[in-house]
Amino acid sequence: MDLYKVLVRPYLISGLPADPELLHNMTVNFLSWLDRDEISPIALGINSLLKQSCRLTDSRLKQTLWGLEFNNPLGLAAGFDKNGDASGIWENLGFGFAELGTCTLNAQPGNPRPRMFRLPLDLAALNRMGFNNCGAEEMATKLASRWQSNPRSLRLGINLGKSKVTPLEEAAADYLGSFKLLKNWGDYYVVNVSSPNTAGLRSLQEASSLSIILDALQQENQGNKPILVKIAPDLTWEEISEVITVAKTYQLAGIIATNTTISRTGLKTKIISATGKAITEEAGGLSGAPLRQHSTEIIRFIWQQTQGKMLIIGTGGVFTAEDAWEKITAGASLLEVYTGLIYEGPLMVRHILEGLLIKLEARGLSNISEAVGLQS
Repeated sequence: MDLYKVLVRPYLISGLPADPELLHNMTVNFLSWLDRDEISPIALGINSLLKQSCRLTDSRLKQTLWGLEFNNPLGLAAGFDKNGDASGIWENLGFGFAELGTCTLNAQPGNPRPRMFRLPLDLAALNRMGFNNCGAEEMATKLASRWQSNPRSLRLGINLGKSKVTPLEEAAADYLGSFKLLKNWGDYYVVNVSSPNTAGLRSLQEASSLSIILDALQQENQGNKPILVKIAPDLTWEEISEVITVAKTYQLAGIIATNTTISRTGLKTKIISATGKAITEEAGGLSGAPLRQHSTEIIRFIWQQTQGKMLIIGTGGVFTAEDAWEKITAGASLLEVYTGLIYEGPLMVRHILEGLLIKLEARGLSNISEAVGLQS
């Protein structure tokens, strides 16, 4: 019996009147304490329990990508650990990597509250956070404090966004400033131009605007770090093709497909109880199960358009091993989760990895990399 799904989830999702953002912050603060406390018997005991319950190690799940070894293909998506407060704990929860952020050059409070909502009827979430974060300089200080003298096997990505106060025409300098401050602490970096919660940001996905940003980053980077771009699921196929062309031109390490969607099609939820407004009137990005199929279709499209030569990180609606398998066989080498973790709980990672191993055995495959693009 999964105690989280039977006892905890109903209380957290439906039975507790607290703001979901408050619960999220409490969770991150608790995990941050677990990550930092190396003395307390309570923290040591909880960390030991997490390692035993949540982690699964198997050589068939390991991959070497960009010259880096990933212990398994499942990672934490950006948005959960925005400031890198708990950057070391995610390995104990079974993840093969974690993407921190979104981080902007300037610290910013984000959009007005309430700005985070659960849609349990749809196994979904709606957020309009607006890149609330401590800023690139403070994140760099936190990561230096955590990792300057400590070995790290967990791969870390850092998701970079544009500061709200920065005009769109100065976006390249904003992304570049963040990258310069953080370039020593991430294993890979993501240019986030696809959040729907910063005014005008998605216009930076256009080839001309994106090219300016990537040119500035790659001149500074000189090929030392993998740089990816994260795209929206609301782009047309032609627009995705244009992003692929730009990604090739600037020798990006990959594409993350996809961010949250502004679509409200097919939702069972009609009213957001916290605001009393119709779901169609609420701004923000939708994540979770409603995004699953379309994000997989976009992964397959990118794989086919690039003949499997562009590495893809797939995200959007991953809850089970079946969901993960669909995205991997469509062309994703790595996967990221966020909303699924909320609904499935801390054992989700282990359950997905166990399921992937069963699928590998059933098909006579010796490594998860052999399944990438199998159904494309």
